Amino acid sequence: MPTSGSFAGELVAFTAGDPPGTIVVRTEERRLYLVLPGGRALRYLVGVGRSGRQWVGASSIDGKHLRPNWAPPAAIKRARPNVPDFIPSGSPANPMGAAAMTLAGGEYAIHGTNQPNSVGGFVSFGCIRMHNEDILDLFGRVNVGTPVVVRR
Repeated sequence: MPTSGSFAGELVAFTAGDPPGTIVVRTEERRLYLVLPGGRALRYLVGVGRSGRQWVGASSIDGKHLRPNWAPPAAIKRARPNVPDFIPSGSPANPMGAAAMTLAGGEYAIHGTNQPNSVGGFVSFGCIRMHNEDILDLFGRVNVGTPVVVRR
């Protein structure tokens, strides 16, 4: 169930053993952690893949984009053929929100949203969805090449 508001990078204890600088997504928790030194992390509320669209694995950020345009991946076009082939930056219909960080090896991204009430739920086709203020905060803290681990 979506939760209103966001964690806005709440500083929390984190001892899962991931190296500092790693982004860890815990799907069942619907939380994203940016691991910091000293057994701590910044925690953010996220929306994750709905049933049948969730994934686990390791990747890395391979692109950073402010106010991105959006072209739906093939899986979304198959499921929703009426979705336009291209939605420009700034359009209220653009689901990418304020920023997006694409993940290597697939069609997924960590991105903002045009549906803030969906953050905190099982809502996406596999992308990690954040409040726009949170994606902008995380965007400024990480670089291309940052490791990303998605777990249940």
